[in-house]
Amino acid sequence: MYYKFSGITQKLTGSAPTAAYNPQGLRPGVPAESPTMMFATPTKLASEAGSSVEYMGTNRVPDFQRVFQTSDGLPIHLKRGVPDRLLYRTTMALTVGGALYCLVALYIASQPSNK
Repeated sequence: MYYKFSGITQKLTGSAPTAAYNPQGLRPGVPAESPTMMFATPTKLASEAGSSVEYMGTNRVPDFQRVFQTSDGLPIHLKRGVPDRLLYRTTMALTVGGALYCLVALYIASQPSNK
């Protein structure tokens, strides 16, 4: 015997095999019309693109490899100079300031209120 979930009674009920394999009125089939195109222009396949690849700009990976792989004793997060130092120091200042603020807030919260 085949069973299906009834949406009306919220219980399992006996049913025919076709209704049990296609629950809630869903029926397999082919759509009547073709789906609409998502984009106005068709896309190129990888085989149509050819072997030449166009880049938006110059490849800077070898430059970054040269900078980051030098052994000058600097940590990796400070190798690019002033912008890295500025970001690092700003992050450290915000971290220390946030920790101090949390400690002050805990101290204030621990004091009894005088009412």
